[in-house]
Amino acid sequence: MTQRYYSNGKLLLTGEYAVLDGALSFALPTRYGQDLTVKELDSPRLLWTSLDEKSEIWFHTSLQLELFRTTDIEIANEQENHVASTDKVSKMLLKILLEAKKLNPNFLNGKKGYEIHTNLSFPRDWGLGSSSTLINNVAQWANVDPFVLLSKTFNGSGYDIACAQHNHPIIYQIKNKGQFIKEIDFNPPFKDALFFVHLNRKQNSREGITRYKEQEFDKESLILKISELTEECIRCTEITRFKELMNTHELLMADTLNLTPVKEKLFPDFEGSLKSLGAWGGDFVLAIGDTKTPEYFINKGYKTIIPFAEMIL
Repeated sequence: MTQRYYSNGKLLLTGEYAVLDGALSFALPTRYGQDLTVKELDSPRLLWTSLDEKSEIWFHTSLQLELFRTTDIEIANEQENHVASTDKVSKMLLKILLEAKKLNPNFLNGKKGYEIHTNLSFPRDWGLGSSSTLINNVAQWANVDPFVLLSKTFNGSGYDIACAQHNHPIIYQIKNKGQFIKEIDFNPPFKDALFFVHLNRKQNSREGITRYKEQEFDKESLILKISELTEECIRCTEITRFKELMNTHELLMADTLNLTPVKEKLFPDFEGSLKSLGAWGGDFVLAIGDTKTPEYFINKGYKTIIPFAEMIL
């Protein structure tokens, strides 16, 4: 028997960093994602293979099922060091599986083993959620709460897990240690003027979060302003006003993080608006322009320019 699980990728349009402190944020599930297939084996081991968007193997490991007879991660890590690779990917995978087993002791509790394949439909350096889609897929397989599993492994706000589970744009907010999630209809008349441009480098979101937490600012004021921007953004139907909202958000976060806005830093001659997404300094930015926008970025050496309709569910 083969089981298959699938999760959507993610982009955060408003609320980067501030979502951690309870700001109402606007998140976009993507057409790109990751699946996980599980096939039973007669031998008591886990054969794990991860494929990239070109169907090429980027990670492979074999784990003895006996590793999961204990839920003590430190003991299991010591055992893992002797039987498998000690690289960071192997260690993180083992941690995810062990934490899932803590949440559901019946997970990986039988005598049979499993052959697992994961398949990404986007390049790993795009920052669309190779980790969050994995967490959500493993949570489905283990029958555990993906938000709890995230908190035990990568931490984060959880908006990416919400995107993994929803096929429409959402507003997301952390409330009383839980999550407020609501699907919305976002189909603005100017969506053909929206493009996602990859900056040709991967940004570490955990480093960005650390930088955010180190800053001194009025947290309540920031949360209120970001939440108000989100509310107006999801209702906006005029491109001029949408640009103003994105510019305001960009400058607000630049001031909070003590960083230079991406337009000022890299594209001062771009005639449209640019909005950083996710961890500042890498991954994608939102470009609001016109039919000439892709040509502008191609001429600057940026080859990955994806129209809104091709990126967002």
